Formats: sequence, C-alpha cells, structure tokens
Amino acid sequence: MNIRRLNKKNKLKIFNDPIYGFITIPNSQIFSLIEHKYFQRLRRISQMGMSYLVFPGAHHTRFHHALGSMHLMQKAVQLLRFKGIEISKDEEDALYIGILLHDIGHGPFSHAMEHSIVENVNHEQISLRFMESLNKNFNGSLTLAIKIFKGDYSRTFLCQLISSQLDMDRADYLKRDSFYTGVPEGNINSERLITMLNVVNDELVVEEKGIYSVEKFLLARRMMYWQVYLHKTGLVAEQLLIRVLKRAKELVQQGIALPASDALSYFLNNRITIEEFNDGTLEIFSRLDDYDIISAMKEWQFHSDFVLKNLCNMIVNRELLKVKVKDKKVKPEALEKHLEHLVSKYKITKREAQYFVFKGEISNQAYHQEKENIKILGRNGKIRDVIDVSDQLNLRALSKPVVKYFICYPKDKL
Repeated sequence: MNIRRLNKKNKLKIFNDPIYGFITIPNSQIFSLIEHKYFQRLRRISQMGMSYLVFPGAHHTRFHHALGSMHLMQKAVQLLRFKGIEISKDEEDALYIGILLHDIGHGPFSHAMEHSIVENVNHEQISLRFMESLNKNFNGSLTLAIKIFKGDYSRTFLCQLISSQLDMDRADYLKRDSFYTGVPEGNINSERLITMLNVVNDELVVEEKGIYSVEKFLLARRMMYWQVYLHKTGLVAEQLLIRVLKRAKELVQQGIALPASDALSYFLNNRITIEEFNDGTLEIFSRLDDYDIISAMKEWQFHSDFVLKNLCNMIVNRELLKVKVKDKKVKPEALEKHLEHLVSKYKITKREAQYFVFKGEISNQAYHQEKENIKILGRNGKIRDVIDVSDQLNLRALSKPVVKYFICYPKDKL
C-alpha cells in the first residue's frame, strides 16, 4: 500500500500543454494538490461554459487553465527575482497554490450555477471554502496562499499577481481561449508581458518598453469579449441553461420528482446561501460537474412539464432561441408582443412564457481606470497610468463601458 502510494507520488512531474509546451510541477505539495479529488474535478468543468455551441473547439477545462496560470506564475517569480525583487520560498509556494486554486470553486459550465440553484454565492466564495478545507488536510500549509488570494497580505504585488487587471489568470485565459476557439484576435504574448513586469513601492508595474504589449493585451480583451465571451449565441445558450436549472428547482420544490444525480438533487431540493455552504455542502458540491447537468437535461427533455422539456431540448439539440442585440433598450411592447403570441399559441401562462421570452443587457469594459490601475514605469523613473502613457487614442475609449441590450424569443415554434 505504502509502496504504491509512494510510486504514485513520483509518477508525474510535467504536463504537456498545447499552449506552452511542458509545464513543470514545482514541488511535491503542488503535485499533491493537483492529485486531490477537489482539483481533479476541474477536468469536468468547461472553461467557457456553453461557448462550444458556437466554437466547436472550445472544450478545454478549468483544469487546463489552472495549470497554465501556475506555469505563468512560475515565469513571473523567476523574472522578478532576476530583477532583484525579493520573494521568499514561502511566498513563492503561496503564489503557486493561490493561482492553482483560484478557480476551484467554479460550478458546472463555470457560471450558470451562480445565477440559478444557489443564491448569491459566487465562485470566488466557494474557491475560498475549498482552500480553507484543503488547508485543514494539508496541516495549515495553505494559510499564506489564502491570505494572498483574499488580498490581505502586506506585499501588494503578490496579491496583484493573482488578482488584478494584469494578473496571471487573465494572461492565461486570453491566450488559451483564443487558441481553443480559433479567434486570433485574443492571442496575446504572455511571456513578453511577464518579461516587462517589475515592482516599485511594493506594487506591480510594467516597464515602459512593454507599453505596446499592454495595449495589445487590452485590445485583445476587448475583442475576445465581443467576439467570444459575449457572442450572442453563447449568450442565449447560457441564459437557457440558467433557466433550465431555475425551472428544475421550481418543480422540485413543488414536489415534482425529477431524475438527477444525488449531488444535483441536493442543490435542487435545498435553499443554499453562503451561510449554508458548510463542509457537508462543500463535499456534495465537489461531486457536481458538467456531466450531472448534461445527463439531467438528456432525461428532462422528455419530461411532461412544457417549460422544462422545451428548454432542455433547445440546449441538447442546439435549437436555440432567436437573439437580437441592439444599441438601445428593448421596448416593453416588443417583449409583450412575443409573450402574448406564446401564451396564445401554446395555452401557457405568462410566467411560463417568460422562460422563453426575455431581455437583458451586456457590458464590455476592457480596462477599469478607477480600479487598481495598470501602471507604467517610465525610463525617468516616473509611474503613470497606461492610458496617460499610450499614444493609442482608442485605449482611452477601452476604459469606458459599452452597454448593449438583447431580446430573446422563439424562432418559429417550440
């Protein structure tokens, strides 16, 4: 038994990644965390939700992304030390743990669950719960990583490497999502960006010669949001998934039995807020992934409930709602017209029709100037905001939110 476990522990030291080539596991603790069932679950959580219905190659997972982010963090630590920035061994390990586990709290299809079967519980809060649970199993060795993850550590730049407008998370997902979707506009030069990093007054800065890489990074973020993350077909697919889970929860709470895995049934049967997210709930959540939802929808598409079966059929067979994206707000009468048509045609209630006819808004802001700014270190030693340094006029425009409005309704018939 002990020999087998020992062999297993030393079995794998590198991953072969299609983006960066070989990714090295920095130490045995990181390897043990990767081996843990909580982290292995990320192999079954898609990185981009329902986007594969638009981009057939977008089947990569949160597991890929977490490893890629850790790889970039290794590059960043190595580079900053080379430039004379002191980072202790404990801080280094904490950075690797923090970035490796930063997305461990994502639910099935990444974001859909946050808006449906749990109440105001986001993936960052669940990630923190997972890290605190793992900290008990790993004899308190994740304490510093948790502190940095929460932004509570005294050395600001370490927190910024994990979460900021130019962190290792974004540096990986833009490049990775660009690769798997086949959208070249998102392909940033992550290594060049990292090479230009430095630290002044305990804050992360980018050396002036890296300004064009930062401009490209912000432009790529803008383009990826419009072309990929906010693509209208992916948008309507995710909205449908959210409504599937809401309707399922509604039916279960009315006493209607629905076939589902034990983990999914638990969240359908119970009202879960962050207060209810205890160790027992966390353990059940750790058994929930994309496959639970897909399997359930394949069954539910034949259910007698008009709303549930049609919503599931739309996703399973990719017969989605029509979606129109506009620059102006959707007029109430436009929504009412589609609702009345549906109510009349299928003899359903207005509330049921609202599962198929709805409106919303999307916003794209590539750079938040009012948040932690991306700071450029000039050759004269002065530090300025990237917008004030850049000669790209459209970079200032990228700091202003662009809001668009959408309406969804059935194409012909349900």
